[in-house]
Amino acid sequence: MKRIVTFLLTLLTMANIQAQTLTDYHCHLITPEYRAALAKHNMLLDEGFPLPQWSAETHLQLMDEAGISQSILTHPAPHPFFGDQEECNHLCRQFNEQAAAICRGNSARFAFAALLPLPDVQAAIREAQYALDTLGTVGVKLATNVYGQYLGDETLDPLMEYLASRHALVILHPHKPSPVNNTLMQQTPLAMQGYLSETTNAVCNMISRNVLARYPGMRVVVPHCSAYLPIAIPRMKALYPVMRQNGLVGEIDFDRNIASLWFDLAGSPTESTINALLTLTSHDHLLYGSDYPYVAPVAVKNILADLRGRGLVGTQEASTGGNRIVRIAEIEVYPQYLNEYLVAAAEIQKASLAEEPGVVCLFPMQTKEDSCQIRILEIYASQQAYQHHIQTAHFLKYKQSTLHMVKYLKLQDFQSLTPETMNEIFKI
Repeated sequence: MKRIVTFLLTLLTMANIQAQTLTDYHCHLITPEYRAALAKHNMLLDEGFPLPQWSAETHLQLMDEAGISQSILTHPAPHPFFGDQEECNHLCRQFNEQAAAICRGNSARFAFAALLPLPDVQAAIREAQYALDTLGTVGVKLATNVYGQYLGDETLDPLMEYLASRHALVILHPHKPSPVNNTLMQQTPLAMQGYLSETTNAVCNMISRNVLARYPGMRVVVPHCSAYLPIAIPRMKALYPVMRQNGLVGEIDFDRNIASLWFDLAGSPTESTINALLTLTSHDHLLYGSDYPYVAPVAVKNILADLRGRGLVGTQEASTGGNRIVRIAEIEVYPQYLNEYLVAAAEIQKASLAEEPGVVCLFPMQTKEDSCQIRILEIYASQQAYQHHIQTAHFLKYKQSTLHMVKYLKLQDFQSLTPETMNEIFKI
Protein backbone atom coordinates (compact mmCIF):
# COMPACT_ATOMS: atom_id res chain seq x y z
CA MET A 1 0.00 0.00 0.00
CA LYS A 2 2.87 2.40 0.72
CA ARG A 3 4.12 1.87 -2.83
CA ILE A 4 0.70 2.91 -4.09
CA VAL A 5 0.73 6.03 -1.92
CA THR A 6 4.17 6.95 -3.25
CA PHE A 7 2.89 6.44 -6.77
CA LEU A 8 -0.10 8.68 -6.10
CA LEU A 9 2.02 11.44 -4.65
CA THR A 10 4.15 11.31 -7.77
CA LEU A 11 1.04 11.75 -9.88
CA LEU A 12 0.36 15.07 -8.22
CA THR A 13 3.34 16.56 -10.05
CA MET A 14 2.61 15.16 -13.50
CA ALA A 15 1.99 17.49 -16.43
CA ASN A 16 -1.42 17.99 -18.01
CA ILE A 17 -2.54 15.53 -20.66
CA GLN A 18 -5.37 15.87 -23.12
CA ALA A 19 -8.06 13.20 -23.31
CA GLN A 20 -8.55 12.64 -27.02
CA THR A 21 -10.82 9.59 -27.00
CA LEU A 22 -14.20 9.98 -28.66
CA THR A 23 -16.94 7.36 -29.06
CA ASP A 24 -19.55 7.56 -31.81
CA TYR A 25 -22.93 6.41 -30.46
CA HIS A 26 -24.89 6.93 -33.66
CA CYS A 27 -23.66 5.09 -36.74
CA HIS A 28 -25.01 2.23 -38.79
CA LEU A 29 -23.82 -1.10 -40.13
CA ILE A 30 -25.51 -1.97 -43.42
CA THR A 31 -24.87 -5.55 -44.52
CA PRO A 32 -25.40 -7.08 -47.98
CA GLU A 33 -27.75 -9.67 -46.45
CA TYR A 34 -29.98 -6.98 -44.98
CA ARG A 35 -30.04 -5.11 -48.29
CA ALA A 36 -31.03 -8.35 -50.05
CA ALA A 37 -33.84 -8.96 -47.55
CA LEU A 38 -35.25 -5.50 -48.19
CA ALA A 39 -35.03 -6.05 -51.95
CA LYS A 40 -36.84 -9.38 -51.60
CA HIS A 41 -39.76 -7.61 -49.91
CA ASN A 42 -39.63 -4.53 -52.19
CA MET A 43 -38.75 -2.33 -49.21
CA LEU A 44 -35.46 -0.74 -50.22
CA LEU A 45 -37.16 2.67 -50.15
CA ASP A 46 -39.52 1.95 -47.25
CA GLU A 47 -38.11 4.82 -45.19
CA GLY A 48 -38.22 7.19 -48.16
CA PHE A 49 -34.53 7.20 -49.09
CA PRO A 50 -31.98 4.63 -50.31
CA LEU A 51 -29.53 2.79 -48.11
CA PRO A 52 -25.96 4.08 -48.37
CA GLN A 53 -22.97 1.79 -48.83
CA TRP A 54 -20.90 0.70 -45.82
CA SER A 55 -17.57 -1.05 -45.37
CA ALA A 56 -15.31 -1.44 -42.38
CA GLU A 57 -12.38 -0.01 -44.33
CA THR A 58 -14.09 3.24 -45.32
CA HIS A 59 -15.58 3.64 -41.85
CA LEU A 60 -12.20 3.18 -40.19
CA GLN A 61 -10.64 5.64 -42.61
CA LEU A 62 -13.22 8.25 -41.65
CA MET A 63 -12.67 7.57 -37.95
CA ASP A 64 -8.93 8.05 -38.38
CA GLU A 65 -9.38 11.28 -40.33
CA ALA A 66 -11.97 12.69 -37.93
CA GLY A 67 -10.29 11.58 -34.70
CA ILE A 68 -13.02 9.15 -33.62
CA SER A 69 -11.62 6.46 -31.34
CA GLN A 70 -14.45 3.94 -31.47
CA SER A 71 -17.87 3.51 -33.04
CA ILE A 72 -20.87 1.57 -31.78
CA LEU A 73 -22.50 0.00 -34.83
CA THR A 74 -26.29 -0.27 -34.96
CA HIS A 75 -28.83 -1.63 -37.42
CA PRO A 76 -30.51 0.94 -39.69
CA ALA A 77 -34.21 1.42 -40.44
CA PRO A 78 -36.44 -0.28 -41.41
CA HIS A 79 -36.71 -3.05 -38.83
CA PRO A 80 -36.46 -6.49 -40.50
CA PHE A 81 -39.96 -7.72 -39.66
CA PHE A 82 -41.97 -8.35 -42.82
CA GLY A 83 -44.82 -10.35 -41.31
CA ASP A 84 -42.90 -13.59 -40.68
CA GLN A 85 -41.50 -13.85 -37.14
CA GLU A 86 -39.16 -16.73 -37.95
CA GLU A 87 -37.62 -14.72 -40.77
CA CYS A 88 -37.20 -11.78 -38.39
CA ASN A 89 -35.52 -14.02 -35.82
CA HIS A 90 -33.11 -15.27 -38.48
CA LEU A 91 -32.29 -11.81 -39.84
CA CYS A 92 -31.63 -10.42 -36.37
CA ARG A 93 -29.37 -13.33 -35.40
CA GLN A 94 -27.56 -13.04 -38.74
CA PHE A 95 -26.96 -9.31 -38.23
CA ASN A 96 -25.77 -9.73 -34.65
CA GLU A 97 -23.31 -12.48 -35.53
CA GLN A 98 -21.98 -10.51 -38.49
CA ALA A 99 -21.60 -7.40 -36.32
CA ALA A 100 -19.82 -9.42 -33.65
CA ALA A 101 -17.39 -10.81 -36.24
CA ILE A 102 -16.62 -7.30 -37.54
CA CYS A 103 -16.02 -6.11 -33.99
CA ARG A 104 -13.74 -9.06 -33.19
CA GLY A 105 -11.64 -8.10 -36.19
CA ASN A 106 -11.42 -4.48 -35.02
CA SER A 107 -11.97 -4.78 -31.27
CA ALA A 108 -10.29 -1.49 -30.39
CA ARG A 109 -12.37 0.51 -32.87
CA PHE A 110 -15.78 -1.13 -33.27
CA ALA A 111 -18.46 -2.32 -30.87
CA PHE A 112 -22.10 -3.02 -31.63
CA ALA A 113 -25.59 -2.77 -30.18
CA ALA A 114 -27.64 -5.89 -30.81
CA LEU A 115 -30.75 -6.01 -32.98
CA LEU A 116 -33.75 -7.66 -31.28
CA PRO A 117 -36.50 -9.57 -33.16
CA LEU A 118 -39.50 -7.56 -32.06
CA PRO A 119 -42.50 -7.63 -32.06
CA ASP A 120 -42.01 -11.03 -30.35
CA VAL A 121 -41.01 -9.91 -26.86
CA GLN A 122 -39.84 -13.30 -25.60
CA ALA A 123 -37.73 -13.82 -28.72
CA ALA A 124 -36.27 -10.35 -28.15
CA ILE A 125 -35.31 -11.25 -24.58
CA ARG A 126 -33.66 -14.48 -25.74
CA GLU A 127 -31.70 -12.63 -28.43
CA ALA A 128 -30.62 -9.92 -25.97
CA GLN A 129 -29.34 -12.58 -23.59
CA TYR A 130 -27.47 -14.37 -26.37
CA ALA A 131 -25.94 -11.16 -27.66
CA LEU A 132 -24.90 -9.98 -24.20
CA ASP A 133 -23.58 -13.29 -22.91
CA THR A 134 -22.16 -14.87 -26.06
CA LEU A 135 -21.50 -12.22 -28.69
CA GLY A 136 -20.15 -9.49 -26.43
CA THR A 137 -22.51 -6.71 -27.49
CA VAL A 138 -22.30 -3.49 -25.48
CA GLY A 139 -26.07 -3.02 -25.53
CA VAL A 140 -29.15 -3.17 -27.73
CA LYS A 141 -30.74 -0.99 -30.38
CA LEU A 142 -34.49 -0.41 -30.24
CA ALA A 143 -36.70 1.11 -32.93
CA THR A 144 -39.15 3.78 -31.83
CA ASN A 145 -41.85 1.44 -33.11
CA VAL A 146 -42.11 -1.91 -34.83
CA TYR A 147 -45.17 -1.66 -37.06
CA GLY A 148 -47.23 0.02 -34.36
CA GLN A 149 -45.66 -1.56 -31.26
CA TYR A 150 -44.30 1.66 -29.75
CA LEU A 151 -41.74 1.97 -26.99
CA GLY A 152 -43.67 2.35 -23.77
CA ASP A 153 -46.28 -0.22 -24.81
CA GLU A 154 -47.10 -2.47 -21.86
CA THR A 155 -46.36 -5.55 -23.97
CA LEU A 156 -42.71 -4.48 -23.88
CA ASP A 157 -42.52 -4.37 -20.06
CA PRO A 158 -40.88 -7.83 -19.75
CA LEU A 159 -38.14 -6.72 -22.16
CA MET A 160 -37.64 -3.46 -20.27
CA GLU A 161 -37.40 -5.40 -17.01
CA TYR A 162 -34.78 -7.72 -18.49
CA LEU A 163 -32.70 -4.92 -19.98
CA ALA A 164 -32.81 -3.04 -16.68
CA SER A 165 -31.67 -6.16 -14.83
CA ARG A 166 -28.65 -6.26 -17.17
CA HIS A 167 -27.98 -2.51 -16.78
CA ALA A 168 -28.06 -2.40 -20.56
CA LEU A 169 -27.11 0.43 -22.86
CA VAL A 170 -30.18 1.00 -25.05
CA ILE A 171 -29.71 3.01 -28.25
CA LEU A 172 -32.94 4.31 -29.76
CA HIS A 173 -33.52 5.15 -33.40
CA PRO A 174 -36.61 6.48 -35.19
CA HIS A 175 -38.39 4.38 -37.77
CA LYS A 176 -41.29 5.14 -40.07
CA PRO A 177 -44.36 5.92 -37.93
CA SER A 178 -47.23 3.48 -37.90
CA PRO A 179 -49.75 4.32 -39.17
CA VAL A 180 -48.03 6.63 -41.63
CA ASN A 181 -49.45 9.47 -43.71
CA ASN A 182 -47.92 8.71 -47.09
CA THR A 183 -48.83 12.12 -48.50
CA LEU A 184 -46.86 13.88 -45.76
CA MET A 185 -43.96 11.46 -46.12
CA GLN A 186 -43.74 12.01 -49.88
CA GLN A 187 -43.78 15.78 -49.53
CA THR A 188 -41.44 16.00 -46.53
CA PRO A 189 -39.09 13.00 -46.21
CA LEU A 190 -38.91 11.42 -42.77
CA ALA A 191 -35.29 12.40 -42.26
CA MET A 192 -36.19 16.09 -42.52
CA GLN A 193 -38.79 16.20 -39.74
CA GLY A 194 -40.83 13.03 -39.27
CA TYR A 195 -38.04 11.20 -37.46
CA LEU A 196 -37.94 13.93 -34.81
CA SER A 197 -41.68 13.63 -34.21
CA GLU A 198 -41.36 9.85 -34.09
CA THR A 199 -38.57 9.94 -31.50
CA THR A 200 -40.50 12.45 -29.39
CA ASN A 201 -43.65 10.30 -29.50
CA ALA A 202 -41.81 7.15 -28.45
CA VAL A 203 -39.82 8.68 -25.59
CA CYS A 204 -42.85 10.61 -24.29
CA ASN A 205 -44.83 7.37 -24.36
CA MET A 206 -42.13 5.71 -22.24
CA ILE A 207 -42.21 8.62 -19.81
CA SER A 208 -46.01 8.73 -19.59
CA ARG A 209 -45.99 5.07 -18.59
CA ASN A 210 -43.13 5.73 -16.14
CA VAL A 211 -41.07 3.01 -17.82
CA LEU A 212 -37.61 4.30 -16.95
CA ALA A 213 -38.60 4.99 -13.35
CA ARG A 214 -40.15 1.54 -12.96
CA TYR A 215 -37.19 -0.18 -14.60
CA PRO A 216 -34.11 1.81 -13.55
CA GLY A 217 -30.67 0.67 -14.60
CA MET A 218 -30.85 1.18 -18.34
CA ARG A 219 -28.91 3.98 -20.03
CA VAL A 220 -31.13 5.07 -22.89
CA VAL A 221 -29.54 7.06 -25.72
CA VAL A 222 -32.00 9.39 -27.47
CA PRO A 223 -30.91 10.32 -31.02
CA HIS A 224 -30.75 13.56 -32.96
CA CYS A 225 -30.14 16.09 -30.18
CA SER A 226 -33.27 14.91 -28.28
CA ALA A 227 -35.71 15.64 -31.14
CA TYR A 228 -38.55 17.80 -29.74
CA LEU A 229 -38.27 16.66 -26.12
CA PRO A 230 -37.16 20.07 -24.75
CA ILE A 231 -40.54 21.39 -25.90
CA ALA A 232 -42.66 18.30 -25.21
CA ILE A 233 -41.54 17.47 -21.67
CA PRO A 234 -42.28 20.91 -20.14
CA ARG A 235 -45.76 20.69 -21.67
CA MET A 236 -46.23 17.21 -20.21
CA LYS A 237 -45.18 18.48 -16.79
CA ALA A 238 -47.55 21.45 -17.01
CA LEU A 239 -50.56 19.31 -17.91
CA TYR A 240 -49.70 16.35 -15.69
CA PRO A 241 -51.59 17.47 -12.53
CA VAL A 242 -54.93 17.89 -14.30
CA MET A 243 -54.45 14.75 -16.38
CA ARG A 244 -53.58 12.78 -13.24
CA GLN A 245 -56.52 14.25 -11.35
CA ASN A 246 -58.89 13.09 -14.09
CA GLY A 247 -57.40 9.62 -14.27
CA LEU A 248 -56.05 10.06 -17.79
CA VAL A 249 -52.47 9.12 -16.89
CA GLY A 250 -50.80 7.13 -14.15
CA GLU A 251 -48.01 8.20 -11.84
CA ILE A 252 -45.07 9.83 -13.62
CA ASP A 253 -41.73 10.53 -11.98
CA PHE A 254 -40.28 12.92 -14.53
CA ASP A 255 -36.93 13.36 -12.81
CA ARG A 256 -36.23 9.63 -12.56
CA ASN A 257 -37.24 9.05 -16.16
CA ILE A 258 -35.11 11.88 -17.51
CA ALA A 259 -32.13 10.79 -15.39
CA SER A 260 -31.92 7.59 -17.48
CA LEU A 261 -31.66 9.50 -20.75
CA TRP A 262 -28.49 10.37 -22.64
CA PHE A 263 -28.56 12.31 -25.89
CA ASP A 264 -26.47 11.91 -29.02
CA LEU A 265 -25.60 14.99 -31.05
CA ALA A 266 -26.28 13.54 -34.49
CA GLY A 267 -28.36 15.59 -36.88
CA SER A 268 -28.23 19.37 -36.58
CA PRO A 269 -26.42 20.28 -33.34
CA THR A 270 -26.80 24.03 -33.77
CA GLU A 271 -26.21 26.39 -30.88
CA SER A 272 -29.94 26.99 -30.36
CA THR A 273 -30.66 23.25 -30.48
CA ILE A 274 -28.02 22.45 -27.86
CA ASN A 275 -29.16 25.33 -25.65
CA ALA A 276 -32.68 23.90 -25.72
CA LEU A 277 -31.36 20.41 -24.96
CA LEU A 278 -29.44 21.72 -21.95
CA THR A 279 -32.71 22.90 -20.40
CA LEU A 280 -33.52 19.21 -20.13
CA THR A 281 -30.18 17.64 -19.19
CA SER A 282 -26.55 18.43 -18.41
CA HIS A 283 -23.33 18.34 -20.43
CA ASP A 284 -22.32 14.97 -18.99
CA HIS A 285 -25.35 13.37 -20.67
CA LEU A 286 -24.34 14.54 -24.15
CA LEU A 287 -22.80 11.94 -26.46
CA TYR A 288 -21.24 12.24 -29.87
CA GLY A 289 -23.07 10.78 -32.88
CA SER A 290 -22.12 11.01 -36.55
CA ASP A 291 -25.03 9.22 -38.30
CA TYR A 292 -22.49 7.71 -40.71
CA PRO A 293 -22.87 6.46 -43.45
CA TYR A 294 -26.09 8.44 -43.94
CA VAL A 295 -24.05 11.61 -43.38
CA ALA A 296 -21.20 12.07 -45.86
CA PRO A 297 -17.62 11.91 -44.52
CA VAL A 298 -16.90 15.57 -45.28
CA ALA A 299 -20.01 16.62 -43.34
CA VAL A 300 -19.09 14.32 -40.45
CA LYS A 301 -15.68 15.97 -40.19
CA ASN A 302 -17.06 19.51 -40.49
CA ILE A 303 -19.76 18.98 -37.86
CA LEU A 304 -17.32 17.30 -35.49
CA ALA A 305 -14.82 20.14 -35.88
CA ASP A 306 -17.59 22.60 -35.02
CA LEU A 307 -18.61 20.58 -31.93
CA ARG A 308 -15.01 20.46 -30.78
CA GLY A 309 -14.63 24.17 -31.35
CA ARG A 310 -17.67 24.82 -29.17
CA GLY A 311 -16.32 22.57 -26.42
CA LEU A 312 -19.14 20.02 -26.70
CA VAL A 313 -17.03 16.92 -27.43
CA GLY A 314 -13.42 15.86 -27.05
CA THR A 315 -12.41 18.60 -24.63
CA GLN A 316 -11.97 16.69 -21.38
CA GLU A 317 -8.69 17.51 -19.72
CA ALA A 318 -6.64 15.41 -17.38
CA SER A 319 -5.39 18.21 -15.18
CA THR A 320 -2.78 18.09 -12.49
CA GLY A 321 -3.49 17.78 -8.81
CA GLY A 322 -6.86 19.02 -7.70
CA ASN A 323 -8.98 17.79 -10.63
CA ARG A 324 -7.83 14.18 -10.34
CA ILE A 325 -10.25 11.91 -8.52
CA VAL A 326 -9.58 8.61 -6.77
CA ARG A 327 -11.38 5.77 -5.05
CA ILE A 328 -10.92 2.12 -4.16
CA ALA A 329 -13.73 -0.17 -5.30
CA GLU A 330 -14.26 -3.31 -3.20
CA ILE A 331 -15.51 -6.38 -5.02
CA GLU A 332 -16.23 -9.95 -3.97
CA VAL A 333 -16.62 -12.47 -6.78
CA TYR A 334 -18.05 -15.96 -6.66
CA PRO A 335 -15.20 -18.50 -6.29
CA GLN A 336 -16.06 -20.34 -9.50
CA TYR A 337 -15.59 -17.11 -11.48
CA LEU A 338 -12.43 -15.84 -9.80
CA ASN A 339 -9.96 -16.57 -12.59
CA GLU A 340 -12.39 -15.47 -15.29
CA TYR A 341 -13.03 -12.20 -13.47
CA LEU A 342 -9.32 -11.49 -13.01
CA VAL A 343 -8.80 -11.96 -16.75
CA ALA A 344 -11.66 -9.54 -17.50
CA ALA A 345 -10.29 -7.02 -15.00
CA ALA A 346 -6.86 -7.20 -16.61
CA GLU A 347 -8.39 -6.69 -20.06
CA ILE A 348 -10.37 -3.59 -19.03
CA GLN A 349 -7.25 -2.24 -17.32
CA LYS A 350 -5.18 -2.70 -20.49
CA ALA A 351 -7.81 -1.26 -22.84
CA SER A 352 -8.60 1.73 -20.64
CA LEU A 353 -4.99 2.76 -20.11
CA ALA A 354 -4.17 2.27 -23.78
CA GLU A 355 -7.15 4.14 -25.21
CA GLU A 356 -8.17 6.69 -22.56
CA PRO A 357 -5.67 9.32 -21.48
CA GLY A 358 -8.20 10.39 -18.84
CA VAL A 359 -7.79 7.05 -17.05
CA VAL A 360 -4.67 7.58 -14.96
CA CYS A 361 -4.77 4.30 -13.02
CA LEU A 362 -7.04 1.26 -13.00
CA PHE A 363 -5.34 -1.35 -10.83
CA PRO A 364 -7.11 -4.54 -9.63
CA MET A 365 -5.49 -6.39 -6.74
CA GLN A 366 -6.49 -9.36 -4.58
CA THR A 367 -6.38 -8.73 -0.84
CA LYS A 368 -4.37 -11.95 -0.57
CA GLU A 369 -3.44 -14.84 -2.84
CA ASP A 370 -6.44 -16.83 -4.15
CA SER A 371 -8.82 -14.46 -2.35
CA CYS A 372 -12.18 -13.64 -3.89
CA GLN A 373 -11.91 -10.20 -2.29
CA ILE A 374 -10.64 -7.75 -4.89
CA ARG A 375 -9.87 -4.07 -4.67
CA ILE A 376 -9.61 -1.83 -7.71
CA LEU A 377 -7.70 1.41 -7.40
CA GLU A 378 -9.32 3.91 -9.77
CA ILE A 379 -7.79 7.27 -10.62
CA TYR A 380 -9.23 9.56 -13.27
CA ALA A 381 -7.99 12.87 -14.55
CA SER A 382 -11.34 14.48 -13.80
CA GLN A 383 -14.99 13.68 -13.21
CA GLN A 384 -15.55 14.20 -16.93
CA ALA A 385 -12.90 11.59 -17.70
CA TYR A 386 -14.70 9.11 -15.45
CA GLN A 387 -18.03 9.84 -17.16
CA HIS A 388 -16.36 9.24 -20.50
CA HIS A 389 -14.82 5.99 -19.24
CA ILE A 390 -18.15 4.43 -18.23
CA GLN A 391 -19.56 5.20 -21.67
CA THR A 392 -16.80 3.47 -23.63
CA ALA A 393 -17.46 0.27 -25.51
CA HIS A 394 -14.76 -1.66 -23.63
CA PHE A 395 -16.18 -0.68 -20.23
CA LEU A 396 -19.74 -1.58 -21.24
CA LYS A 397 -18.52 -4.95 -22.52
CA TYR A 398 -16.64 -5.58 -19.26
CA LYS A 399 -19.69 -4.60 -17.20
CA GLN A 400 -22.10 -6.81 -19.11
CA SER A 401 -19.78 -9.82 -19.13
CA THR A 402 -18.96 -9.74 -15.39
CA LEU A 403 -22.27 -8.83 -13.74
CA HIS A 404 -23.10 -12.47 -13.00
CA MET A 405 -19.64 -13.04 -11.46
CA VAL A 406 -19.96 -10.39 -8.75
CA LYS A 407 -21.37 -11.35 -5.36
CA TYR A 408 -20.79 -7.99 -3.67
CA LEU A 409 -19.77 -4.54 -4.85
CA LYS A 410 -19.03 -1.45 -2.78
CA LEU A 411 -18.19 1.79 -4.53
CA GLN A 412 -16.76 4.58 -2.41
CA ASP A 413 -17.41 8.20 -3.31
CA PHE A 414 -14.66 9.74 -5.38
CA GLN A 415 -12.33 12.14 -3.62
CA SER A 416 -9.84 14.65 -4.97
CA LEU A 417 -6.35 13.24 -5.31
CA THR A 418 -4.50 15.59 -2.96
CA PRO A 419 -2.13 14.95 -0.06
CA GLU A 420 -4.83 16.17 2.33
CA THR A 421 -7.18 13.33 1.39
CA MET A 422 -4.60 10.53 1.32
CA ASN A 423 -5.03 9.48 4.93
CA GLU A 424 -8.79 9.20 4.59
CA ILE A 425 -8.68 7.29 1.33
CA PHE A 426 -5.96 4.82 2.20
CA LYS A 427 -6.18 4.75 6.03
CA ILE A 428 -2.44 5.33 6.28
